[in-house]
Amino acid sequence: MSSPNIHVGIMSADKIDFKLHGEYQLVGTKHTFSGDGSVRFENGNLQLADSKISGDKLYFMPLDKENSEFELKDVTIGVNFHWEQKEDQKFQGALKFIIEEGQITAVNILSIEDYLISVISSEMSAKSSLDLLKAHAIISRSWLIAQTEKQDKLTDAGESYESSFETDDEYIKWYDREDHTNFHVCADDHCQRYQGTTRSHNPNVVKAVNETAGVVLAYKGVICDARFSKCCGGIAELFENCWEPVNHPYLTAVIDNPTAPKGFETDLTVEENAVPWLKNAPEAFCNTDDEEVLKQVLNEYDWTAKDFYRWTVEYKQDELSALILKRSGHDFGKILDMIPVERGVSGRLIKLKIVGSKKTLTVGKELEIRRWLSESHLYSSAFLVEKEDIVDGVPGQIILQGAGWGHGVGLCQIGAAVMGHKGYKYDEILNHYFKNIDLEKRY
Repeated sequence: MSSPNIHVGIMSADKIDFKLHGEYQLVGTKHTFSGDGSVRFENGNLQLADSKISGDKLYFMPLDKENSEFELKDVTIGVNFHWEQKEDQKFQGALKFIIEEGQITAVNILSIEDYLISVISSEMSAKSSLDLLKAHAIISRSWLIAQTEKQDKLTDAGESYESSFETDDEYIKWYDREDHTNFHVCADDHCQRYQGTTRSHNPNVVKAVNETAGVVLAYKGVICDARFSKCCGGIAELFENCWEPVNHPYLTAVIDNPTAPKGFETDLTVEENAVPWLKNAPEAFCNTDDEEVLKQVLNEYDWTAKDFYRWTVEYKQDELSALILKRSGHDFGKILDMIPVERGVSGRLIKLKIVGSKKTLTVGKELEIRRWLSESHLYSSAFLVEKEDIVDGVPGQIILQGAGWGHGVGLCQIGAAVMGHKGYKYDEILNHYFKNIDLEKRY
């Protein structure tokens, strides 16, 4: 069985400029194209510039798949993150333009294995150890196939997908790739970071993907919904605390250390245990400032963030109240307090009560908390709240002391990089972060 194809949403805009390197056929016509092109949304249709060609989709197929690639201009990467930026990117495979919500979306269609070569390079530096790259190839492949199978089941069953619940007292929302209905995954951190051939030519990455081709993580014969984040902060989080309320036994509270750190209680769902854990920096694989290791995992735009294991963010009262109003749409007035309601096993907040002079509301899950408390995304929701300069019950300054980078579920990329650097093999890395799994070759 050959590698299946994957449909990846790259970007959306009112007008998209592109360049075809090689000959491409416009599917459904006899027309072939190469060179510069542009498509815009006009009168409810896609209009190809300098031609009479229009329609509700435009599908360009390379005539020579091995030696052709297309380029998209001004692709936004790191959407809503601290390092958001635009760059031109090149891609293998076919290019399809579709209409979504009054805009053009560019979709790349290519084999899963070619996609993974780019994902591994886009998610991490291609300088990573071969065993780390192999481990990442397997979890990325597993996640991707699990998601496409899930999407197919939802589509076949005609089910709607609920990802938010709201009452007068609570607003609970999570984000997952079910947001996409016209393609399998997007190209940004919402799904897996994918940047085409822009960063995918390192021979070690190609070797890692090729040598694990078709291999997935499986739990009792079912492909795992394998997850990963930059830094767990010392303990991995449970799936259901970040996404839909479904327990995956292979995604557990992994202590990111060969042995439990001494002097700490590690049940971080208990606030009294979470406080000393988050205030200190227990020993862990991902507790490192070794630049040789970090440069294996962090690309140039990630390198601005070195304080990922333990970090501090400070807000003045007016700054925080304005930020929460902007990000949540709720006017809390002055922020009087932020109270932990529920923590996950990694210390990440699943529910946070925000007490304001005008309104009190509990928000969750972890990513929504991070979105409300940052112009982009707070590093993680594993944090403590300290109030200073309190006058008449109103703090003049609120300080967040936090741990980790990302949701913390599954493989910890920085921890795994340290493991690879120490000589752990890819199957040892996978069995550290994912419990009771098997490695199975599916195609």
